[in-house]
Amino acid sequence: MLITDYFKRFLHSSQSSGIILILCVLLSLLIANSSLGVSFQTLLDTKIGTDIFQLNYPLSIWINDGLMAIFFLLVGLEIKREIVEGELSTFKSASLPIVAAIGGMVVPALIYYAFNYGTEYANGWAIPMATDIAFSLAIISMLGKRAPLSLKIFLAALAIVDDLGAIMVIAIFYTDQLHWIYLGLSGLMVVILILLNVFNFKKHIFYVVPGLFLWYFMHHSGIHATIAGVLLAFTIPTNISTTEISPLEKMEQKLHLPVNFLIMPIFALANTNITFKDGMVDGLFTNFGYGVILGLVLGKIIGINLFSWIFIKLKISGLPDQVSWSQMLGAGLLAGIGFTMSIFIGLLSFKGHPEIQDEAKFAILVASIISGFAGYSLLRYIGKKREIIAEQKD
Repeated sequence: MLITDYFKRFLHSSQSSGIILILCVLLSLLIANSSLGVSFQTLLDTKIGTDIFQLNYPLSIWINDGLMAIFFLLVGLEIKREIVEGELSTFKSASLPIVAAIGGMVVPALIYYAFNYGTEYANGWAIPMATDIAFSLAIISMLGKRAPLSLKIFLAALAIVDDLGAIMVIAIFYTDQLHWIYLGLSGLMVVILILLNVFNFKKHIFYVVPGLFLWYFMHHSGIHATIAGVLLAFTIPTNISTTEISPLEKMEQKLHLPVNFLIMPIFALANTNITFKDGMVDGLFTNFGYGVILGLVLGKIIGINLFSWIFIKLKISGLPDQVSWSQMLGAGLLAGIGFTMSIFIGLLSFKGHPEIQDEAKFAILVASIISGFAGYSLLRYIGKKREIIAEQKD
């Protein structure tokens, strides 16, 4: 087999993007704790852009608010396709990720608050509410066929709702000021995009240009700009019950490679550069550390599965196709990968207290590693067991 054939197989493997992402995390941690750490942080803090349109931001902002909006666009496209004609096309299946996400936000916040009520750390109650959509999906993608597609769709939808919830929490509780004019202009862009869909405009350029304006206005409104990617995705036209490739599917195909092999690795490099300091390990064994770690690791799995179980028993929702409760536990664990959004909330919660921010970062990193490893191991074990049973039946 030619080298080019191996390369093509690697690019189209569902596991390869996850492997690259994990390598970038390790590389970023190594850089942050080496002599290159200061230089790397200086690079991330370097401002790029122009003051004319108020678009002069550090490189890290362009990565987290700009490139990640493209990632959210891709995930939004996948979610819309599943809502229209796939795993989320019925109320029972579509309601479950919403219910699960709510449980996965409420229970972790309560666990954290129970540990830190009345202390200087109480303001960080929203830290364990967040699920890092990028890393959780990267981990589950590494399982390949051992995780059912319906479980991946469930986790993606749950993480989207979770992130939207986290963005709302930031807007209400952690945003100093909302700029209503920009928020109104964002709404106008959404209306224009919907009208383009209604009047059956199919070329991507008609959506990309208003989408850029939507991102600009959303970013200046005070709300996290990545929501623009999801809103744009939901206005891209798709087809129902037809063999013709829709504009949505075409855009999805174009975005997969750049998102998985460029945007996500850059994101991982920029956001995992945590410098380890003396006393960080001790900080894990405090009420603050317990609140963050138990909130993410236990709170997520309990909240997601408890709320899911209640609504399934009430026959309001239904389990995803070919998914068992043990696999739902695995998905709950993967949802405990808080990472970037949790770190972002931690920074907002403790402005002016860099030592607490560092403690939060380390606790989030530890909790995310535990959740990611445990979730991957459980789902891999279940998937392998199912493969053995299927082979024995054959």
